[in-house]
Amino acid sequence: MLTSSFVVKRILISLAIGLVLGVILNEATFYFLRETARAPKIVELVIPAGTAKRIARGEQPPSLPDNMTFVVGDKLLVINQDMQDHQLGPLWIPAGASASLNLDSEQSYAYECSFQTGKYFGLDVHEPLTLSTRLYGILYSGMPMGILLAIYSVVIPSKEKKKNAPA
Repeated sequence: MLTSSFVVKRILISLAIGLVLGVILNEATFYFLRETARAPKIVELVIPAGTAKRIARGEQPPSLPDNMTFVVGDKLLVINQDMQDHQLGPLWIPAGASASLNLDSEQSYAYECSFQTGKYFGLDVHEPLTLSTRLYGILYSGMPMGILLAIYSVVIPSKEKKKNAPA
C-alpha cells in the first residue's frame, strides 16, 4: 500500500511539473504577443509630404505601414505633412494639421484611408499584456495540467509498490 507521504510527494511534484509546463507553453505564446506588452501610449503616424502624388502614381509611401498593432487605451495621432487633405476612417486631417483617434476597445478595424494605395488602413487593438495576464495564463493552464499529472501518478503503479508486491 502506498504511504500518504509518498502520495502527497507525487501530487506536489506533479503540480510543480504542470506549472513548469504552463510557464513554458504560455511564455512561448506571449513571446509572439510582446508588441502588446506595454502600457497605453500616444502613437504618432506621420503622413509625409508628397504622399498624395505617390498614391496617384500607385506607389506606397515609404514610411507608412500597411497595418498597425495597438493596445486598448492607445491614442493614434495622425500628423499630415502633405499638401493635400487626407482621411483615415472617422478622421479628417487637413494639410499641415493633425488629428487623433482614441482606441478604447479591443477590436480589429479596417478604415477607409486616403494615404494608402489600397485605400484602407488596418488597426488591430488588443488588451495590453500585463504581468497579471501572464500569471493568469500560467495558472489556468499549469494547474489543470498538474492535476492531471497528479491523478495519473497516483493511478499508475509505482516501482515501490511493485517491489513490495508478493510474488
